[in-house]
Amino acid sequence: MSKNKSYEIDMCNGPLLGKILLFSIPLMLSGVLQLLFNAADIVVVGRFAGHQALAAVGSTSALINLLVNVFIGLSVGTNVMVANYYGAGDRERLSQTVHTAILSSIICGLALIFIGGFLAKPMLTLMGTPDDVLHQAALYMRIYFAGMPVFMLYNFGAAILRAVGDTRRPLYYLLIAGVLNVGLNLIFVIVLHMGVAGVALATVISQIVSAFLVIKALMNSDDMIRLELKKLKIHPARLRKMIRIGLPAGMQGAVFSVSNMLIQSSINSFGSIAMAGSTAAGNIEGFVYTAMNSFYQTALSFTSQNMGAGKYKRVGRILILCQICVTITGLVLGNGSYLFGRQLLGIYSSDPEVIAYGLLRMSYLCIPYFLCGNMDVMVGSLRGMGYSIMPMLVSLAGACGIRVIWIYTIFRMNHTLETLFTSYPISWIITAVVHLICFMIAYRKLKEKASA
Repeated sequence: MSKNKSYEIDMCNGPLLGKILLFSIPLMLSGVLQLLFNAADIVVVGRFAGHQALAAVGSTSALINLLVNVFIGLSVGTNVMVANYYGAGDRERLSQTVHTAILSSIICGLALIFIGGFLAKPMLTLMGTPDDVLHQAALYMRIYFAGMPVFMLYNFGAAILRAVGDTRRPLYYLLIAGVLNVGLNLIFVIVLHMGVAGVALATVISQIVSAFLVIKALMNSDDMIRLELKKLKIHPARLRKMIRIGLPAGMQGAVFSVSNMLIQSSINSFGSIAMAGSTAAGNIEGFVYTAMNSFYQTALSFTSQNMGAGKYKRVGRILILCQICVTITGLVLGNGSYLFGRQLLGIYSSDPEVIAYGLLRMSYLCIPYFLCGNMDVMVGSLRGMGYSIMPMLVSLAGACGIRVIWIYTIFRMNHTLETLFTSYPISWIITAVVHLICFMIAYRKLKEKASA
């Protein structure tokens, strides 16, 4: 067995549960490490630069996600295509996909430098960001977006590795980058007093390291996913398919970000202390979400490979096992986060008011958070089966549509944070049920195809 093969997982043969855990746990840890980039920013500025700096960093997350998610959606298309071609043993199309994806990631990253730089301050102003936070938030965003080419390179490269079952090497690379990020945060903010500019710069430098390592792994691969710089080229047929699969996922993420921006704008109306509390709580929730999201990506990769290999009967078992895993993960981590919420929030800020606002948010979001995981695993299975438009439309109408309507009706009538946060669990329940119905219809068609 080659060194590269030793990192891969055979998704198409043998028992599933052990392989799902072997795939998802490194992916979960990778996501947690990636979140530590932002968490380190928030903890350091909250502790050493004040609640206004904390609010500034936190207020940018929804806007950053809005601008980035459309492009990140293409990496979902890359994951599905690589897994599918790998399962089918289609060496030529797989190589074309790899080289198209890497070049596309660079182009997308360069575009985002200009998009983020120009739109940062106007969009933050549109969101109602308070004047005492606006300048620092805009500065953080401009520096953060300067690192977009390497951010995109890492995400597309890691998507390729995940598609063939390699979730361990991205974990190792993020561990290296995460340690570097924390160290640079402490130097730039505490020693050099650079504030939000320091934490943004630390994040960019650490992302350069993680991108370099993942690209080096692809270039050194002796498998079908080997990257050769001289072969970098946009293959129109592969790009069209990548867009067809990935763009709906990106649009879904972008519209989710719009609804989250509306919620962030509503939170902004309660002042910078409420913003800081919500930022800290949201960051803790992010760790729970990332842990659950690893099962979305597991369902996506396992389903895609088995579809490529023509092993349709395994698709239903993959969904059931991923749903069991994500439910347990969401219940344990979500409820655990709320139970120890005061201590966790104390890491971000010592201000009692900030902690009180953070606990309020966590009481509404953390306890039922497993429902969000159930919803996402359904989406992963559907995308792995080749359905991209349908889960997008359901998610937009269910999760996003309900939240937007809620803000302009119920929240407007009862202008409290409790009313605002209630929109989350309600939207998760409705959307998860509709996704389940869609999967049952799609799976029935798949079984008919298998028996034909």
